[in-house]
Amino acid sequence: MIEVAERAAAIPIDRARPLRVVALGGGTGLPRVLSGLADAGREHTRREVDVTAIVTTCDDGGSSGELRRLYQMPSPGDIRNCLVALSAGPGPLATLFQHRFGGEGALAGHTVGNVVLTALAQQLGDFGAAVRTAEELLAVRGRVLPATERCVELVATLDDGRVIRGESAIAAARGKVGRLSIEGPAPAPPAALEALARADVVVMGPGSLYSSVIASLLVDGLAEGLAGCHGIRVLVMNLFAQPGETDGYTAADHVRALERHVGRVVDAVLAHGRPLPARLVESYAAQDSHPVRLDREVLESMGVAVAEADLLAPSGEVARHDPDRMARALLELLR
Repeated sequence: MIEVAERAAAIPIDRARPLRVVALGGGTGLPRVLSGLADAGREHTRREVDVTAIVTTCDDGGSSGELRRLYQMPSPGDIRNCLVALSAGPGPLATLFQHRFGGEGALAGHTVGNVVLTALAQQLGDFGAAVRTAEELLAVRGRVLPATERCVELVATLDDGRVIRGESAIAAARGKVGRLSIEGPAPAPPAALEALARADVVVMGPGSLYSSVIASLLVDGLAEGLAGCHGIRVLVMNLFAQPGETDGYTAADHVRALERHVGRVVDAVLAHGRPLPARLVESYAAQDSHPVRLDREVLESMGVAVAEADLLAPSGEVARHDPDRMARALLELLR
């Protein structure tokens, strides 16, 4: 892929400055990207790695959703997970941020980090300032930026004609998304646009294609910023399809969905390149979820380079990307 090679060649090899990596998305996938880059970046590049996360804030379920409705603020949950992923090790404060209250009281179901971010936003009068203060508390290695500091809502038009509002309702509707949009003005923070303009590598995913990856790019200015980015733009492919949203999607279908919403913003796809364990495939099939097929020839005909690596976390009953393996594979794309 000539375009990808040209982009890689244009990245400075000056080791006096950090390698600038921007990661977009949310959910459980983005924190794994961040922790891998923060922990393994210098080892694999022999230079500092400057990591910026641009995180969707549209989650309206659980603790995040309740705090969002009560205080008309962006959802703090995905932000909290990314802050902890970039914190300086599993210290007591990072562990406390992830503690979830039990019982049946007013705090039941809430996490400490969500409550702290809400309190900081009230105290400082600004959600972005709250996130910056939490970065200091957790000694974050990099930056965590909300995709927008406004309280906005996702709206999906499904292929069957239904219009569904709210991230949790979209997931529950179990219909294929034809079009996703954000309701209300949703300007991106200037720092997010600046990070994209200076990025050597932009990582999208893994995670929910619509509610994490595409949702983060629907914010005013981010799609244009990503289109104008001179670095390599990489989509980390999900291991399994998401029931009700990406049933039957191949890797190329994921790229087409991105293009349909925000234009051509993918230079390369990074995919798991080993057979998935039969026990995982059977377990997910019982939930009507199947592995995402890597249609390499179709992707290459679209001008998208394909890289494969062993990305699967080695243990557990849930299919997850391994943070360190993913970081190594992403940074190897620059060689």
